[in-house]
Amino acid sequence: MESLRTDPTAGRLVSRSVPIETPSFRAILGEADGPRTVWSAPDEATIVGSGSAATLTASGPDRFDEVRAAAEELFAAGDVHAGAEAARPRLFGGFAFHAESTSGDPWAGFPGARFVFPRVQVTWTDDGAWLTVNAVDPDATPEAVESRLATARERIASVPDPGPIAEPPGVRSRRRTTPRSEWRAGVEAAVDRIRAGDLRKVVLAQALEVDLASDLSLPDVLSRLGERYPGCYRFLVEPEPSADSTVPSFFGATPERLVSVRGRTVETDALAGTTGRGETPAEDEWLAQELARDDKNAHEHELVAETIEKQLSPFAATVGSGARRIKRLATVQHLWTPITATLERDEHVLSLVEALHPTPAVGGLPPTAALATIRETEPFDRGWYAAPVGWIDAAGYGTFAVALRSAVARGDAATLFAGVGIVADSDPDREWDEVQLKYRPILDELESEGE
Repeated sequence: MESLRTDPTAGRLVSRSVPIETPSFRAILGEADGPRTVWSAPDEATIVGSGSAATLTASGPDRFDEVRAAAEELFAAGDVHAGAEAARPRLFGGFAFHAESTSGDPWAGFPGARFVFPRVQVTWTDDGAWLTVNAVDPDATPEAVESRLATARERIASVPDPGPIAEPPGVRSRRRTTPRSEWRAGVEAAVDRIRAGDLRKVVLAQALEVDLASDLSLPDVLSRLGERYPGCYRFLVEPEPSADSTVPSFFGATPERLVSVRGRTVETDALAGTTGRGETPAEDEWLAQELARDDKNAHEHELVAETIEKQLSPFAATVGSGARRIKRLATVQHLWTPITATLERDEHVLSLVEALHPTPAVGGLPPTAALATIRETEPFDRGWYAAPVGWIDAAGYGTFAVALRSAVARGDAATLFAGVGIVADSDPDREWDEVQLKYRPILDELESEGE
């Protein structure tokens, strides 16, 4: 993990912010330096990060503690004038699904944990936009940072309008990492383990590799995802730029929040159980009612909700859940239960992230047996798929989502991921169809009209 100096005379954190005329999200992202960062969440500001003033990396089972310690060191000696709470400096990043580091394509550059402290951060709120410039280096004096802020403000003011959002690039070919025959065998083997009592549930995933007709425009695809899925958590994470290759970009629009911590208030969700959307309001409502009555989906959802409450209980004075309801998205509907807790004492958000990851919605029960089954069954590395992505601030508050409905893109190629929960009465063909449904949010933004 990178060592961060906190000596106030050598490398302290300095951050300055200023309000700006509201710029175009696509224009700012298109002009951003690598590594680029995007975070956009319901009831939160939208943020684009450009470059890296500091980078934290870690690997292995202690990666949560190591990132937390490095984050606390980074923020320990700071001179911050944010101007608005939403514009405050933050770290953005995430973790690999498994404790072991990721390896090979498409995950080159994505270690077990990586967080970026952007050099430049543009924040959109309901009240306007803010520009923040951060520095962590020997030249990080207030005067130097204010000069950089003025330069960045002039640059943003001169960024040209990008014009209309481009159409999706189109898909030339696709390759499944899991053939249907292997999927059936894997699901049947998992069901046998569940019926034998070795497992209660396991989530099995697939990967879909696609070749595109042209390079993917991240500003355009993230804008389209924002328009179609306004209630989801949009994210973009990139490794450091490389001079000799195209940088991979991990992005998505996930419906599932892992945890949000502010003060002693914790919010999270149980999201498990899926069906499609209807072509008419009546069909849509019929599908929702069938989902709510379906024993398999109800059982899967109850396992997730009960486990999340148990995982929170060691930290909480109180834990409560709202009524189960239907969460409707553009292409799917889910069973959803909001869960809240009040902490017994102050806790860093990463303590809760570590306690909750992986939830049974993306891993299984019991966790150790489920993770072993995932490793044995899936013929690919999950990397950061279904893992925590989000942000941390100086107070230890933050929000993390589960990186679903996601893909890794590099130039004119992308790898999509989707998974489904397997329980005792799972049918391999039905679960196969659900996985294909979950590809749609990203695949729809890649395919050209008529594909």
